[in-house]
Amino acid sequence: MMVQIALMLGTRQLEGAGIEGASTDARRLLAHAMSVPAERLYLSVHQELPEETHKDYLKYLAMREARQPVAQITGHRAFWKHEFRVTRDTLDPRPETELLVEVALEEPFARVLDLGTGTGCVLLSLLADSPEAKGVGTDISEAALTVAKENAARLSLMDRAAFVHGDWFHGVEGRFDLIVSNPPYITEEEMTHLAPEVRDWEPHQALTPGGDGLGAYRAIAFGAFARLNPGGRLALEIGPTQAAAVSAMLTAQGFEVREVRPDLGYRDRVVLAHRP
Repeated sequence: MMVQIALMLGTRQLEGAGIEGASTDARRLLAHAMSVPAERLYLSVHQELPEETHKDYLKYLAMREARQPVAQITGHRAFWKHEFRVTRDTLDPRPETELLVEVALEEPFARVLDLGTGTGCVLLSLLADSPEAKGVGTDISEAALTVAKENAARLSLMDRAAFVHGDWFHGVEGRFDLIVSNPPYITEEEMTHLAPEVRDWEPHQALTPGGDGLGAYRAIAFGAFARLNPGGRLALEIGPTQAAAVSAMLTAQGFEVREVRPDLGYRDRVVLAHRP
């Protein structure tokens, strides 16, 4: 079977399963089966697809039909300027989280703390763009930290990135110029309405703290002031309706909230605060 025909049939299969973005997903999965970059698949469309490669492709299509995210099937996701390893033990890095990196990089820092690091995509993106900086990533999941360390090693950042197993500030030593976090913030009620790709395949403890979705922000607001150097910054990704509540928590702990930055969809996405 020619690559072009396999791609067409794969797209139809995913469309029939109700997968949004079926053509993009089929292309990424076929490129993964062929071990070529997705953006260069067009160079091979008139080639014959080897039988074993076709079998792998059909397996990946079936996994996607079961609503497993493409990043988990391929094992990686592009984020900021790099590719990051992704597993079922980590959140799939999302484009809107790149705004957190963008905001954090607007001022220099020597030492950064990433709370709930997951794949390490935020911390490692910051360090890769700040050659003199060092950082610490924490996570309650040992499996997620294993993935983060693999990503740090692939980006040659293990000499500047340290990882701590613990809940928020547990086990963290010293002070920082910058603290960042994309914590779990989905409410318990909202979890039932999530797409199955998220609800059924991504780690729940990285998605929701339960209840009103604000539990992680309470913990971060309470502990962050003492962990920041004077003049240090705190940047938090938030849900679109949480800006006022999170800002109030930070103000109550002595922070000066500088701004709430919207994402490209004009939804509140990042709260930036400053320690006087």
